[in-house]
Amino acid sequence: MGILERFTDIIKANINDLLDRAEDPAKMIDQYLRDLTENLAEVKKETAGVMAQESRAKRMVEDNRVETEKYDGLARKALQAGNEGDARVFLAKKQQLAEKAASLQATYDAAHENAQKMRQMHDKLVEDIGTLNARREMIKAKVAVAKTQQKVNEFSSSADKAAGAMSAFERMEAKADEMLDRSSAMAELNGQPKDEAAELEKKYAQAGASSAVDEELARLKAEMGL
Repeated sequence: MGILERFTDIIKANINDLLDRAEDPAKMIDQYLRDLTENLAEVKKETAGVMAQESRAKRMVEDNRVETEKYDGLARKALQAGNEGDARVFLAKKQQLAEKAASLQATYDAAHENAQKMRQMHDKLVEDIGTLNARREMIKAKVAVAKTQQKVNEFSSSADKAAGAMSAFERMEAKADEMLDRSSAMAELNGQPKDEAAELEKKYAQAGASSAVDEELARLKAEMGL
């Protein structure tokens, strides 16, 4: 049957394997759950049809058995009544039914096997859906934590880069200070040497100017009678 072939992969499906191959398990589990729910509706419909075939085949086997027993009983009654010809007719009918029984039994066996497979698929889908519903939120929570951790790792990497840049700036600043100190020292060394004689000349010139001021002040006091 086509339905059995189409759902072979469902019976063999392993949820953990599918999740392991998924780049985003949270999205994968939602999609897989939707697929299983759609498959379950189809499997239920097909399973009901196959089970109906099984019941019909079983009923035909049972009806054939009842008919066979009926003609066997009629043949016995005919013999008891001394009607051997009638008994032959009943036994011939019984033989036809017996030959038909083998074909009916084979049909029932095939229908029963198909029904068993369909019931297995139905039960497998129901179990998988229950498992996914129970684990979906837990898996989504784990995925959310994993994504957050990934972002934290990325920020940590950025912080490490910033720390490295800060260290580099500190080294450059120290080098700039060193260059400034060196330049100041060179400027001091390159300055004109002091002329001691000129400095002393200024000293005595300032002293002379102060003496002249004192003399002028004394003269003004004398004139003013102070």
